[in-house]
Amino acid sequence: MILTILQARMSSSRLPGKVMRPMAGVPMIGRQIERLRRCETLGKLVLATSLEPSDDPLAAYVERLGVTVFRGSLNDVLGRFQAAVTAHGPAEHVVRLTGDCPLADPDVIDACVRLHLNAGRDYTSNTLDRTFPVGLDVEVMRASALAEAFRDAADPYDREHVTPYLYRNPTRFSLMQLRQNPDLSGLRWTVDYPEDFAFAEQVFEALIEPFGQSQILKLPFGRRMAA
Repeated sequence: MILTILQARMSSSRLPGKVMRPMAGVPMIGRQIERLRRCETLGKLVLATSLEPSDDPLAAYVERLGVTVFRGSLNDVLGRFQAAVTAHGPAEHVVRLTGDCPLADPDVIDACVRLHLNAGRDYTSNTLDRTFPVGLDVEVMRASALAEAFRDAADPYDREHVTPYLYRNPTRFSLMQLRQNPDLSGLRWTVDYPEDFAFAEQVFEALIEPFGQSQILKLPFGRRMAA
C-alpha cells in the first residue's frame, strides 16, 4: 500500500494562511488536491496538519472535500508523519507532498513513484539532484525507512523537515533520483511569497484542467525564474 501524506499548515511565516487563500476562486489547498486526485499511483491521501487552533479551518475544509485529516505536532513534523502512518496504515511506501506546491504535476508524481517501486530503493525524489522546477517536488520512501528516521533522528532540522535524515545518511539508506532533460531547476513554481501566489493563480486562470508541466511552459509567462 502507498500512503500519500500532504503536509500543510496555516502558520506559514512568509505568507500566513496561504493554503486557504482563494486561488482563482478555490482555496489553494483545494487546487492541489484536485490535481493529486488525477495521479494513478497514489493510494490513500491524508492531510497532515497541526493541532494548533489556527489549523482548524484548514482541517474542516479538507474534510469537506472527502480527504482524511491527521493532526499532530506543529514542529516535530517527522513525528507527525510517523503518527499519520501508524493511524492510517498499514503502508509499505509513503509519498510526501507539501501544501506550497499547487502546480504539482500528476505525471511527475506518478513517474517518481514508479521509479521508486521499480528501483527498490529506500528513498526516491526529484529534489536532491534537481532538474524539475521548484514546486513540482515529490518524495517517496519505504515506510520502514521513515520509521527508522523517526526512531533515530535527533537533530531538530531532521524532525522539522521529515526526510533529511534519510538522504543525509546514504550509506544507511539507498537513494534514487528522478531526473529530466532539459534541466528546468532554475524555474520557480512554488508558493512562499505573494508574487509566487500571483504567478500560480495566473496559471490557473490561463489553463483549463487537466494541465501539467508542458502546458505551463508554453505560457508566455510560464518560464518564471527563481530570484
